[in-house]
Amino acid sequence: MGAPPGYRPSAWVHLLHQLPRADFQLRPVPSAFAPQEREYQQALLLVVALAGLGLGLSLIFIAVYLIRFCCCRPPEPPGAKSPPPGGGCVTWNCIAALLVGCAGIGVGFYGNSETSDGVSQLSSALLHANHTLTAIDHLVLEMVERLDEAVRTELTTLEEVLTQRTELVAAARGARRQAETVAQQLQGLAFWRGVPLSPLQVAENVSFVEEYRWLAYVLLLLLELLVCLFTLLGLARQSKWLVIVMTVMSLLVLVLSWGSMGLEAATAVGLSDFCSSPDSYILNLTQEETGLGSDILNYYFLCNQAVSNPFQQRLTLSQRALANIHSQLQGLEREAVPQFPSAQKPVLSLEETLNVTEGSFHQLVALLHCRGLHKDYGSALRGLCEDTLEGLLFLLLFSLLSAGALATVLCSLPRAWALFPPSDDYEDTDDDDPFNPQESKRFVQWQSSI
Repeated sequence: MGAPPGYRPSAWVHLLHQLPRADFQLRPVPSAFAPQEREYQQALLLVVALAGLGLGLSLIFIAVYLIRFCCCRPPEPPGAKSPPPGGGCVTWNCIAALLVGCAGIGVGFYGNSETSDGVSQLSSALLHANHTLTAIDHLVLEMVERLDEAVRTELTTLEEVLTQRTELVAAARGARRQAETVAQQLQGLAFWRGVPLSPLQVAENVSFVEEYRWLAYVLLLLLELLVCLFTLLGLARQSKWLVIVMTVMSLLVLVLSWGSMGLEAATAVGLSDFCSSPDSYILNLTQEETGLGSDILNYYFLCNQAVSNPFQQRLTLSQRALANIHSQLQGLEREAVPQFPSAQKPVLSLEETLNVTEGSFHQLVALLHCRGLHKDYGSALRGLCEDTLEGLLFLLLFSLLSAGALATVLCSLPRAWALFPPSDDYEDTDDDDPFNPQESKRFVQWQSSI
């Protein structure tokens, strides 16, 4: 099948498409895109399950590490005030992990933007295709109504005026038959009329889902950014309560990161399968949803010399009929108008209608050509298989960096928290505060001396 103009499967598509797939029984599954088949659905769910397995192993590792730290730590000698050796290294490890997490957040914002741009390009292509299909229906309806009006009014009037000349009446009736033929052929060109599938509705649904997806990722990125910043603040101020709160929040964001990683990986794998060979799936799906013939769908989706225009015969017959009407009207203007001056007005009106119809007919021929809709198809594929897939891979990298950084933070924060100096309930009070116990004691001693 011919590829749309400007679209070639990228290296990432080929790489992800070559990855092995298996169902829940670990039986191999073909990599052809088949979302309706149970085995293929299980293969994608297994990719999500791998992220869940990673989350479980990560939580087990963190729990074992913290249990070992709490239970196997050697007791501190009484009166020891100096921090244990290696405490600064623990703090710097935590800070480095947080900085890696911040870098991952930047990658996530870029990936979210790329994904949104790809979906926007897909929606724009669908809207442009809907505009083309609507314009075809509108032109056909307009031309048919114009010809029907000409048959009912001008041609009927012309036949009544020319009743005394049989050969002229026959010419007028011939023009009527040709106009009816054009109208009949044109009605078969509005192939999208009555089709239940609307590109406009698809574009609106895609934009609706993308809007909430984009917002969810922005909230996740901002949440992780706040966790990183407040954790750094807690380490800088050595605030135990802030570190404890951020430890809980880090655990929450870690779970969300692994969950988003599973969704991103499964979506990227499924999208690579689709983008490796999109034509066959799109053709079958569109034929099933619209009921259109395969000749029409092949013409617009493939658009190459091997596929002929399914409307060529109708267009040729319509063009010949319009040319015949034009020649018959010229003959009537040359022969009938000098003898019947009252025939001049309907003849001129018919010629004007014919000129407008011919102009609309040329527009219709251009719209019916496969170049326009095939270009929209290629634009939609580029948006989905290039920008969107690239954005998903960047989001996957963000999730990996986030999960690794937060796992390191969760292992380091309790050790850093243990190195903080013991809290004093009055250490932050002002020396000049009369409610300070030390200041109150000095005030009592000063009064007794007096």
